Amino acid sequence: MVAELGCRLGQIEQMIRYAYWNSGCLGIVIGVSGGVDSAVAAAFCCRAIGPEKVLGLSLPSAISNPEDCKDAATLCAQLGIEHKIVSIEPMLEGFKSIPDYSPSHFLSGNLMARIRMAVIYYHANRDNRLVCGTSNRSEYMLGYCTKFGDNAADVQPIVHMYKDEVYEAARELDIPDPIMKKAPSAGLWEGQSDESEIGLSYAEIDLSLRALELNKWKAITSTEEKVLALVKKSEHKRLPAPNLLAVLEKCRDTVPGN
Repeated sequence: MVAELGCRLGQIEQMIRYAYWNSGCLGIVIGVSGGVDSAVAAAFCCRAIGPEKVLGLSLPSAISNPEDCKDAATLCAQLGIEHKIVSIEPMLEGFKSIPDYSPSHFLSGNLMARIRMAVIYYHANRDNRLVCGTSNRSEYMLGYCTKFGDNAADVQPIVHMYKDEVYEAARELDIPDPIMKKAPSAGLWEGQSDESEIGLSYAEIDLSLRALELNKWKAITSTEEKVLALVKKSEHKRLPAPNLLAVLEKCRDTVPGN
């Protein structure tokens, strides 16, 4: 089991290394939230290309838990990577001037996710770096992410890993205990937690997704039915935007004389 995990971790590092070498970039930038997903992804980046080439950004808002930034700072110090804290609150304030601005949890949460990714890509553009994503498979399959927000990235090292596999990797990578033990949260509003928002525990989600895949996506239990409904509803987040480019190119290629 340990050897199998080590092999899988090595494959992830090789994938990051290949993407880095192939891009011609000078480093990687990653948003470090103080949570386990970004901690594991950051650790993989360090192992793949060296900590001196990795930048960790913490992007709190006014409602962010201060402990998250402290945990992120501890992680970055342990990994040996540069760490910067950039408040997104001034940028959020700017959006409030939009006509008919609505401060709902849903709209504000998506806005924060996209602002954070815009700041991360700004640093990537400025410093010629790749952006490392932090989405895991459980969230990706359920669509628990924001388009062009936290699901945007140039490389996704843990998107194939269920949440329980992320924790398994975290233990192997010596991620600090406070990060391992905290309730997963996107930090989109005060008191928000992933499991309460989804309405299922990650244990239930992982178990259901595995069962659905084995059973050719046919639900047997009520929990599996709920998970399957979320998977179907969020399919658009996993597919390219609908377009006719491929159809037009096919038509062009079949025109006589071309």
